[in-house]
Amino acid sequence: MINPNDDCAGTDFISEFIKEDLASGRFTYVHTRFPPEPNGWLHIGHCKAFFIDFSMAQRFNGKCNLRFDDTNPEKEDISYVEAIKRDIKWMGYDWEDREYYASDYYDYLYELAIKIIKKGKAYVDDLTDAQISEYRGTAVADKNNITDTPPGKNSPYRDRSVEENLDLFAKMKAGEFADGAKTLRAKIDMTHPNLIMRDPVMYRIRREHHYRTGNSWCIYPMYDFQHPLSDAKEGITHSLCSLEYEIHRPLYEWFIREAEVFPSRQIEFARLNLSYTVMSKRLLLKLVQEKYVSGWDDPRMPTIAGLRRRGYTSQAIRNFVSQIGIAKTDSMVDIAFLEYCLREDLNKRALRVMAVLRPLKLIIENWEEGKVEELDAVNNPEDESAGSRKVPFTRELWIEREDFEETPPPKYFRLFPGNSVRLRYAYIITCTGFDKDADGNITAVRCTYDPQTKGGNAADNRKVKGTIHWVSAQKAIPFEARLYDYLFSTERPMEIAQRADGSPGIFTDNLNPASLETITNAWGEPAIANAKTGEPLQFERLGYFTRDLENANSVCENGKLVFNKTVGLRDTWGKIANSVSAKKN
Repeated sequence: MINPNDDCAGTDFISEFIKEDLASGRFTYVHTRFPPEPNGWLHIGHCKAFFIDFSMAQRFNGKCNLRFDDTNPEKEDISYVEAIKRDIKWMGYDWEDREYYASDYYDYLYELAIKIIKKGKAYVDDLTDAQISEYRGTAVADKNNITDTPPGKNSPYRDRSVEENLDLFAKMKAGEFADGAKTLRAKIDMTHPNLIMRDPVMYRIRREHHYRTGNSWCIYPMYDFQHPLSDAKEGITHSLCSLEYEIHRPLYEWFIREAEVFPSRQIEFARLNLSYTVMSKRLLLKLVQEKYVSGWDDPRMPTIAGLRRRGYTSQAIRNFVSQIGIAKTDSMVDIAFLEYCLREDLNKRALRVMAVLRPLKLIIENWEEGKVEELDAVNNPEDESAGSRKVPFTRELWIEREDFEETPPPKYFRLFPGNSVRLRYAYIITCTGFDKDADGNITAVRCTYDPQTKGGNAADNRKVKGTIHWVSAQKAIPFEARLYDYLFSTERPMEIAQRADGSPGIFTDNLNPASLETITNAWGEPAIANAKTGEPLQFERLGYFTRDLENANSVCENGKLVFNKTVGLRDTWGKIANSVSAKKN
């Protein structure tokens, strides 16, 4: 197993490239960047990207910039910028004073475009977007193999003179043409086997208000043009990006070469794909806009904010990203492994408390009315320094409804008439009967307790097979529990089946209708009232929970505290891994 404390674990193939570059003298230092587009909130897939960017810089005593590639004003907003910065800092990374924006480079990029025009390597085109696509050959291309298509054909405007192109480009900038009337395109090769290289668009006309530059520009650079040149301006040595940009690398290098700027190097790695999850900001935005979820920070979302609100820790996510390693081919990672990394971290840090989600009254008939006893309970058996707490014990308790059966099934070791169990940290009790209402529903369980069995002390010779948790009905704190399951019901949500009526399906058809269950009548021991928002707790026998971050007071409309279930206690990944290991040995 890779050491989770090594933030560069699993990045060897990238570090080998960097070592070669340093040894050859291609670069004398290492400078990386994380370049998010501010058109949505970061998700766990981005964690892998900036983990690599920041970690590689750290490994080689270099620097890592945070640069917002904000050249698409239709979709960008300052709120996304602030959310991105907040999430990166929460994950434990700091870009210090190296915060940049591609929109700050508009003048620089414009001048480089003029330079390329003067070299005869760019031209102003009058074709529409649809015509450009047709001429390029996109319409007949196999979307899964865009490097094997019939040759395209040249635009009739491709051979304009340098002087005419310079004049038209200046008029584009001055706003003399309508949106979409003209584009600036690189002059490369319309027969190139890679469609990306078939005279790509460098600038388009868009009269859109930009969140930083306002209305001062009506032409905006395309991503493939601005990205390598922004890297070059910042002196980025290694532009680390996901595998889908591998096919863009020849264009990245072409723009750097023709603009005659700093020769940044692009290196690609496989992106993170997680089961039961979609990793597309466009699709996540659809879920938000169409209200399939409550927002970007909905605890069912794979966004960093959603994971944080659900109770994930930044260390657990870092451990996960570190241990999955960095590959050159795409693959699917089982979400159970992410949950395994989370449990490993929470088990060490989460305080234990008792809570009851589906309460059933338990009455101890031989306990004195009004008597309250304070019992000792361990805060965390994995951490002695966490100490202990006092838990009030009274005549009437709440237990989980599933911990009692009138007619128990085979191998049922919890409460049923005549059976004895231990109450966690307390006494052994024996069921003497139960109460029902007029509809036959069990409303209370009646028991007696053995005073000689307090806390399972050494003198206790009685053996029982079951231990259940409880809270005092008199002293318990009411709360609302939100139980989360996977947002999608299928392992691969993008594998979309045809609908029953024969119409094509969409990815939202795979949403899990049971992804959220809200329980409004849960009860917890008094200690839960002191829980801080975002603090992990283990509700014994139930799972890990955290007090919700929804608002400052973390209370719902009925005034109760709100706790989100982070993950259950059952570890399917660990069991599978141990089983495989045992078979190998």
